[in-house]
Amino acid sequence: MNVRIIAGEYGGRIIEGSGTSRTHPMGERVRNALFNKLHMELQGADVLDAFAGSGALGLESISRGARSATFIEKDRVAQKIIAKNIEQLHADHKAHLIRATVSASVKTLDKTFDIIFADPPYYNPQFPSIKKLFRLLKPNGLMVLSYPGKDEVPTGAEVVVVDNRSYGNAHLVFYRKKDA
Repeated sequence: MNVRIIAGEYGGRIIEGSGTSRTHPMGERVRNALFNKLHMELQGADVLDAFAGSGALGLESISRGARSATFIEKDRVAQKIIAKNIEQLHADHKAHLIRATVSASVKTLDKTFDIIFADPPYYNPQFPSIKKLFRLLKPNGLMVLSYPGKDEVPTGAEVVVVDNRSYGNAHLVFYRKKDA
């Protein structure tokens, strides 16, 4: 299933979907609503696309003005698709692909991010790994978690939930990291 970059520098361009049933691409309507909400925060931001799938969230971020996007993906098929999509858009100067699990990557990453997208597979939301991502947020940084809405979302002392949105069976929770 192909995915369309909605707006910005790459707006209208088609990228390859994740190519695996183990990932679920965020629907275009949900992505559009999400990115319209984040418009001002994306300018010059360093973005982390955890559980990246096709890389659509990070690539949409770059398209709309983010300085950089780091993609974390453990699935080998999805990794190849992300690399192909980055190359196709000529975004390699702004994109970095980490071929590992989110849990392992959190331990080794020495960078913090303005915005983190966490869109784990719905069949395995990996909330313990989600909690670990909180420490990769810059002070006042924003993390968006996409989940199926069945479970209690993770929380942490370093973040506050600032918004919740529902779009059919897709639920988004927005966390803001407290100032240091």
